[in-house]
Amino acid sequence: MGRLVMKFGGTSVADIDRIRNVARHVEREVKAGNHVAVVVSAMAGTTNQLVEWCRQAAAVHDAREYDAVVSTGEQITAGLLAIVLQDMGIPARSWAGWQIPIETDGVHGAARMTNINGDEILKRMEQGQVAVITGFQGIGPDKRVSTLGRGGSDTSAVAVAAALDAACDIYTDVDGVYTADPRIVTAARKLDRISYEEMLEQASLGAKVLQTRSVELAMVYKVPLQVRSSFEPPDSANQNKPDGTGPGTIVCDEDKIVEQHVVSGIAYSRDEAKVSIRRVKDQPGVSAAIFGPLAEADISVDMIVQNLSPDGAFTDITFTLARKDLRKAIEVISAMKGKVGYEEVVHSADVAKVSVVGIGMRSHAGVAAKMFKSFADKGINIQAITTSEIKVSVLIDEAYTELAVRALHQAYGLDKK
Repeated sequence: MGRLVMKFGGTSVADIDRIRNVARHVEREVKAGNHVAVVVSAMAGTTNQLVEWCRQAAAVHDAREYDAVVSTGEQITAGLLAIVLQDMGIPARSWAGWQIPIETDGVHGAARMTNINGDEILKRMEQGQVAVITGFQGIGPDKRVSTLGRGGSDTSAVAVAAALDAACDIYTDVDGVYTADPRIVTAARKLDRISYEEMLEQASLGAKVLQTRSVELAMVYKVPLQVRSSFEPPDSANQNKPDGTGPGTIVCDEDKIVEQHVVSGIAYSRDEAKVSIRRVKDQPGVSAAIFGPLAEADISVDMIVQNLSPDGAFTDITFTLARKDLRKAIEVISAMKGKVGYEEVVHSADVAKVSVVGIGMRSHAGVAAKMFKSFADKGINIQAITTSEIKVSVLIDEAYTELAVRALHQAYGLDKK
């Protein structure tokens, strides 16, 4: 018998009919002989409603009470799924994060898990009981419910799988990880396998399939991870493919990928903004004086480009950040003008980041050159560039996002098997 953690997101449990569909997926795995735990999100739209009620109650509210309110969404789903499973004759019990317990730090609203004691869950699973666990939440050092922030259910599921020494299937509204967004590239292909590193890069670069923290955990603890669709009929032939590839996309170590492509996918993010600080003195300490206060304001900076003036006395510093942080960043930079002594600040929110990702870049030259030529052929200007061992990202005008993604998908032959 294998141990399996199945995670279902908000769209998969949006109403009672979909919860019954989820129960049929669970039933299939139980009948296959697996010991099963299920991690669930709140029903679609529920968390947004709970957050809005907190805001209506008070514009500034206690983070501990906020967690007490928003954590109830997952408890509703867990209880309903347990009831449906019991009605189908499957032993099941719902568990809130604090009951396991999933221990977290004390940062309410954005807590991080510190420990999971899975002994009781394991005992129940070995007795044939399905554990239905609330995602997104745990218990802090103050013995109060804590929540992990948006996307926390994916992270909860992987962490529970690590604690139970189990595999983890993430069920969502797509049937796997694609070479590009199928809504933009009709020829995008579903990948049978993708490495942890590639998935982590894609998640951090804008792909919405998996939450970044969940991939980090899976990579650290070597949790076998699969992305699959909850809307695929539970009893379809595709659920148990004879070739062992799985119905979705398996996220694994790169040495388990037989055929490694140079580039595995194209990712993009429209949630970008660009800031340029003009004519800053080129001297030690200036960069620290700029980026230190930004970090203190909890503003994450991505691409950084520095250009010297012809006389070598001044420099322009350009960087990118999340669009939602642009206004706060401008306020922080304005406050430092007297100390930094820049001439002006120019900013733009009509930019996008487009990236190519692939573990094959480690051993193949010319990946960046092909990207730049593809953009040149389409008349797309590059505003900034950043690279890592397995990715190249560029900043472009947002209006060219879809054209850029399609051009790169074709240039790297990702539309071919």
